[in-house]
Amino acid sequence: QLQLVESGGGLVQPGGSLRLSCVASGESLNGYKIGWFRQAPGKEREGVSCISGGGGRTSYTDFASAEGRFKISRDNAKNTVYLQVTSLRPEDTGVYSCAAYHDGGDDCVPFEQWYDYWGQGTQVTISS
Repeated sequence: QLQLVESGGGLVQPGGSLRLSCVASGESLNGYKIGWFRQAPGKEREGVSCISGGGGRTSYTDFASAEGRFKISRDNAKNTVYLQVTSLRPEDTGVYSCAAYHDGGDDCVPFEQWYDYWGQGTQVTISS
């Protein structure tokens, strides 16, 4: 069974950058659509971005697209998906999780109800 483990979180000063990693084990990530989600303290989890199985298509939720600070990518050879976040702000604080699903389409959707496999998340704290 597919298992996902996130890493790369931590305490970062405002204005800094992070690259989060989502590493798969148990089976290959090839063909799986991968999404990144985040949950701020006291708030519901929200989607950030997703990437298609081959990596050729990406999708960002409205806020992520509007801000242009998020970039998703994948390296299937390393069984890893990344989320790069720049110009970090205190409101980016939260638990960032990756998730996976598989279907026959080319596009992905960054909405959690589609996803079958979830990692435990990595804590990101933005503070000076």
